[in-house]
Amino acid sequence: MLKEVLHFLDVQPGQVVLDMTFGGGGHTKAILNLVPEVSILALDRDPSAIALAQQLAKEHSDRVKPLLGRFSELEVLLSNMNIEAASIDAVLLDAGCSSMQMDQSERGFSLSKDGPLDMRMDGERYPDMPCAADVVNTLDQQALASILTAYGEERHARKIASAIVEARRVNPITRTQQLASVVAGSFPPAVIYARKDRLHRPAHVATKTFQALRIFVNDELNELHAGLRAAQSALRPGGRFCVITFHSLEDRLVKRFLQGDDLSNLDQYHFSPRKQSAGKKKTADEKRNEGDVCWIPLRRKVTIPEKDDVKENPRGRSAKLRAVVKQ
Repeated sequence: MLKEVLHFLDVQPGQVVLDMTFGGGGHTKAILNLVPEVSILALDRDPSAIALAQQLAKEHSDRVKPLLGRFSELEVLLSNMNIEAASIDAVLLDAGCSSMQMDQSERGFSLSKDGPLDMRMDGERYPDMPCAADVVNTLDQQALASILTAYGEERHARKIASAIVEARRVNPITRTQQLASVVAGSFPPAVIYARKDRLHRPAHVATKTFQALRIFVNDELNELHAGLRAAQSALRPGGRFCVITFHSLEDRLVKRFLQGDDLSNLDQYHFSPRKQSAGKKKTADEKRNEGDVCWIPLRRKVTIPEKDDVKENPRGRSAKLRAVVKQ
């Protein structure tokens, strides 16, 4: 949805843009090519992505400022660069795992490519940080089932957790395709071949398991909430904010944040997708009167990829784009 992002951000010459998920640099490159004299702050927690941002900065006369860190570290990083709060013109947050990470089998994100069961977005920045293999080989069955339920919304979480515990008694689970085989082995063939993606193509039964482990290992939902708050603080009044999500947990969190819901206890949003916030929602005027940040949608409905976009990039089939203006 590159063209939609560029349309909603509406970046003007001389403005400062914060790309909170640089990844392979696709969005940043498009903005640089489209808008002269723009400055881009390129944040990513992955050192390999920051290496690409540093190279891009050399190619564009330092119009790109790489920032290595997590969403929860953003405010400190901006302060260290003497960038004041409420001064940035546009912000983009493209949540989840980047295509670059998925394509590198040694990172352990993809179940279709065999590699070490790692999944750490930070790479080796935090050597003591548990990887996915640590999770599947050390947590008890109940804890594993809770992770699969909360972060994968997996209906068969108990069955999968039981299969993982049984398999690791024989050999530690250390490879991606080893885990995928364990999960597949816990299902009868009728279930394995029944699962479909949004393009009605066969979907691997371990997809939700991999999603859940990745989210848990990287603390993605708490980091996303921290990122939303940091973006809100950094963006100037009248500035534009685009957020792309790829599954219901992310989109639910973003939607309710932009509505002004209290997200201090994220557990209720993990386990109760249909639970609505207690009490009457505030109107835009009430929020302004009370000093709360008010977001005005640039489009009433969430934006999803067009059919041609999905054919060109099947990985983006579940993407949802929300675009707002800070008041």
